[in-house]
Amino acid sequence: MTDQTVPPVSDADQRINLLGLSQTALEEQIIAAGLPKFRAKQIWRWVWRHGLTNFDEMSDLGKPVREQLATMYKADRPAVSQRLNSKDGTIKWLLRFPDGNEAEAVYIPDKTRGTLCISSQVGCTLTCSFCHTGTQKLVRNLTVDEICGQVMLAMDELADWPAGRNGRRLTNIVLMGMGEPLFNYENVAEAMRIIMSGEGVAVSKRRITLSTSGVVPEIKRAGEELGVNLAISLHATRDELRDELVPINRKYKLAALIEACRNYPGLSNARRITWEYVMLDGINDSDEDCRQLLALIKGIPSKLNLIPFNPWPGSPYVCSKGDRIDAFAKRVLKAGYASPVRTPRGRDILAACGQLKSASQRIPRHKKAKTTETASA
Repeated sequence: MTDQTVPPVSDADQRINLLGLSQTALEEQIIAAGLPKFRAKQIWRWVWRHGLTNFDEMSDLGKPVREQLATMYKADRPAVSQRLNSKDGTIKWLLRFPDGNEAEAVYIPDKTRGTLCISSQVGCTLTCSFCHTGTQKLVRNLTVDEICGQVMLAMDELADWPAGRNGRRLTNIVLMGMGEPLFNYENVAEAMRIIMSGEGVAVSKRRITLSTSGVVPEIKRAGEELGVNLAISLHATRDELRDELVPINRKYKLAALIEACRNYPGLSNARRITWEYVMLDGINDSDEDCRQLLALIKGIPSKLNLIPFNPWPGSPYVCSKGDRIDAFAKRVLKAGYASPVRTPRGRDILAACGQLKSASQRIPRHKKAKTTETASA
């Protein structure tokens, strides 16, 4: 396990980060700068297909054009405050953004895939009682370039350029890091459209999974506009228990959530909802809980992801015993649903499910005001 630290990031650089621009937006910028439209396609491919950050390396652009672009744009990734390597191959990055706030991203290698778990917010507003991230207050939404930057940084460190080549190490993306993606929908959606672009990183929508705790009004929209896989952070089958474990349930009850999932666009046996269910000893792991769970999702193309609870300092919960998890999984499988038990990864670096928690804190009001004045000057 390694621990690398970097000095604070300056936000004095006011150049536009290309990682936050769609292809259309980049074209508009290039035309406004007095350059021919085709330059946008050249730049896009260098940035998104080859991962370049230095305009001098963009060999099909003339020197005057490269110099002009360097004064206007950047393609910066988040800074790395810490990089932790787990004994099982998992990598966790604590990423620092120009305003000093931090969030985490995790790369999980497996035999046939490499999954990057990315964050959508600094902190989290949901306060799920079993989740370490939920103990940190929400600071702000991540921007498009900050979301995309997590993917780009991981590809840099994995030496995964050029994008789209055979044998790529980053094959899947899951929005299961810090924050609730559907509370930052606009930025998440734009970032995923960029990442899915065939002219760039080209991660298929079938290999992107958005996990939500149940922001019911945005679920249909995500299905229609993005078409990515949907995972539901469920964890309870009764409103009174889910109100405690996943407090957003107090606003969007189980009946409304299940109905939204039943109507998720494109749902089929080949494209199922994933129900995430953390196993908590004596809380939600009984045979009756399993029976209620199966009744709840009946008729919905589904698979269940049973997650052994990953303990964190001060947690009030204990993981279900192994034989209880096995019995639960067998009942689910017997009912006709795939029910893999998620193997905890990165536990030794607090990178497992529910353990992410950056060191970021709220920016004091007087510093926020100063930052705003600087940005608008």
